[in-house]
Formats: sequence, C-alpha cells, structure tokens
Amino acid sequence: MDTVGWWSLVRFAHVAGAALWVGGQLALSLVILPLARHLLAPEAKDSFTAAAGRRFGMLTGAVFLPVQLVTGWAMAWHKGVTWVSLAEPGYGRTLTTKLALFVMVMLAAAGHGIAHAKGRADLARALAVVSLVGSLGVVLLATALPVT
Repeated sequence: MDTVGWWSLVRFAHVAGAALWVGGQLALSLVILPLARHLLAPEAKDSFTAAAGRRFGMLTGAVFLPVQLVTGWAMAWHKGVTWVSLAEPGYGRTLTTKLALFVMVMLAAAGHGIAHAKGRADLARALAVVSLVGSLGVVLLATALPVT
C-alpha cells in the first residue's frame, strides 16, 4: 500500500471510531433507552439499560479509545504536530481544544458509569448529557482541522 493509501486508512479508522462512539451515544440516548423505558417492565428496563451501558463501555475501552488514541497520535505525528505547535493559532489551538474536550468527554463518560453503578441516576444522566454534547463538540472541532 502506498503512503497516501496508508494515511487514508488511518483517517478512516479515526473517523469510523468517532462515528461509532458518537452514533452509539445518540442511538442509546434517543432510540434504545426511551424504548426500553416505554416497553419494558421496571426490573427488566433496569437490567437491560445497565447491560447496554456496560457493553457500550467495554466496547469503548477495548476498541474505540485505543483506535482513537493510536490513529490520532499517528495523524498528529504525520502532520508534524509538536508540543510547541499545539499553542500556535489555527491548527495547533484547534487540535488542543479538541484534545482537551475529548479528555473531558472521557472523564464524563467514566463518571457516568461510576454514578450509574452507585445508583446516582440524576448524576449519571447529567454526565451522560455532558458526554454526548461534548462528543458532538469534538466532532465539530474535528471538522475544522485540515486533512492530514
């Protein structure tokens, strides 16, 4: 595979991982969980939603996060990003903002899982919303970055 094809594959993996993450959050929040609340008995709903959340969390930790970190690092390296360039106007600051928001999203998602496991439903719901809105912000910032 030539260099252009390789970097197209790396970008594809990065974008597909982001689409899976954000799309999964949207599907869970807007389709699956409302249907579970409406169609399932309370005990079944609680069991189902907890299992769906655990499965999505495991997928995130085992697939999404490693793919995003490896491909993101590779694209930044390919683009010539340095610690110093992250403070420069334009690409550097946009990438820095995207990375900072990504970290906050991951912390909110982890906090959501912990709050849910401890039975703090209101906090879990608030952190889920923060994670989803933040994820959309990460995607928005990604669209402002030029192709590497």
